[in-house]
Amino acid sequence: MSDLIDDPVAGENAPEFSVSDISGALKRTIEGAFGRVRVRGEVGRVMLARSGHLYFDLKDDRSVLAAVSWKGQVSRLSILPEEGMEVIVTGKLTTFGSQSKYQINVDDVAVAGEGALMAMLEKRKKALAAEGLFAPERKQPLPFLPEIIGVVTSPSGAVIRDILHRLRDRFPRKVLIWPVAVQGDQCAPQVARAIRGFNALAPGGALPRPDLLIVARGGGSIEDLWGFNEESVARAAAASDIPLISAVGHETDTTLIDFVSDKRAPTPTAAAELAVPVRMDLLAWVGEQGARLTRSAGSAVALRGQRLRDVARALPRRDALLQTPRQRLDEASDRLPRALVAGVQTRKVALSEAGGLLRASTLTRMIGNKREALGRRGDRLRPETLTREIDRRKDRLGDLARRLDEATQRRIQAPRDKLAALGRMNETLSYKATLDRGYAVVRGDGALVKTAAAARKADKIEIVFADDTFSPAAPRKAPSAAPKPKPSPGQGSLF
Repeated sequence: MSDLIDDPVAGENAPEFSVSDISGALKRTIEGAFGRVRVRGEVGRVMLARSGHLYFDLKDDRSVLAAVSWKGQVSRLSILPEEGMEVIVTGKLTTFGSQSKYQINVDDVAVAGEGALMAMLEKRKKALAAEGLFAPERKQPLPFLPEIIGVVTSPSGAVIRDILHRLRDRFPRKVLIWPVAVQGDQCAPQVARAIRGFNALAPGGALPRPDLLIVARGGGSIEDLWGFNEESVARAAAASDIPLISAVGHETDTTLIDFVSDKRAPTPTAAAELAVPVRMDLLAWVGEQGARLTRSAGSAVALRGQRLRDVARALPRRDALLQTPRQRLDEASDRLPRALVAGVQTRKVALSEAGGLLRASTLTRMIGNKREALGRRGDRLRPETLTREIDRRKDRLGDLARRLDEATQRRIQAPRDKLAALGRMNETLSYKATLDRGYAVVRGDGALVKTAAAARKADKIEIVFADDTFSPAAPRKAPSAAPKPKPSPGQGSLF
């Protein structure tokens, strides 16, 4: 630090430092003395800044240490610190001179024990359960026989081989594999993206959309399975529109995705068994159902045949059914000749009565009646009768014309009287009556002039009297403040 020491001021023994000198010296001292360290403590206040940097506190029962992870470091953290979690952080001690504080720059966070992991898992589980993501009514039924199955797992592990082997043994189906990391800091984001990616596929597209999803991983410690306990994975599984089976770990392992999935399988092999039925069992079942259908159809036909024969025995014979209609036909055949003779006689009598009506006397009487009626109509067509009718119609037409003329005169006279009254009122209210009493109207440049100043400004004055209009010479302009220019020689004044 000798290069930072200024010469002492005269009369002073202590050297002087600038603030930046002291801050830089402390920074170099702390970073040089400690380097990378591992610190265990409880996470206090946690703040994710808008810039992407993560700020949090590490504390114990006596002290607090500020911690910061820059944006690029946050994406590589295997576990994001949460308030109340006991963790072991690894990083480098440094200082923040702007606030005179020291802090640790964290690039790795690990939970301080399985108990802390389970406590954090329980806290997340309660938060998601409170949102209703574990509710049974949200879970979708699995398709009985999916055409396409999507598998989210590691492509190089034994899990995918077990699933494919079991599907091939039970009922071969088309399988789409989305390779992901199944442990480490990349596990959670890759699994969440895979679930969302399968749901984003369009049905019937170039890459078909699966009818069922399986998220699988083999067994391991709680730290190995921790990626499937992340909130992002649980929310992606809960939001999946495709039914999802979780098969993470062994039967005793439980992760957060198991609670939000539509079905939990104890092992990846069991997930394949839940996904599809056994083909041979289906074939046997179909054969059995076919045999049952054949037996049922045969039994039904035999039963209905027996019932038909029983009903047929209860029906009467054909001859017995036709005896009564035959007897009625014989009786009708016997009555038909008599009915024809009686009908002819009846019509003959009616014809005779109609012929009597057409005798000569009857015709003569009818003609006489028609002739009398014709004579009465002829009397009405004589010339004198027509003349009287025409005169009567003329008198009626003249009376109607007279009444129409009187009504027209009355309709015209009322508006005429009203128009005359309005004219008299107009003459009374008109300014011309005022002119007759000795007044006049003054207009300047075509507009009404009410003041002397307006008259002086007008170029042309007209005075309207009762008998005529008079235009005097142009009025003299009002004198202005500026001196008048002298008239040019040879031009007289207009006034």
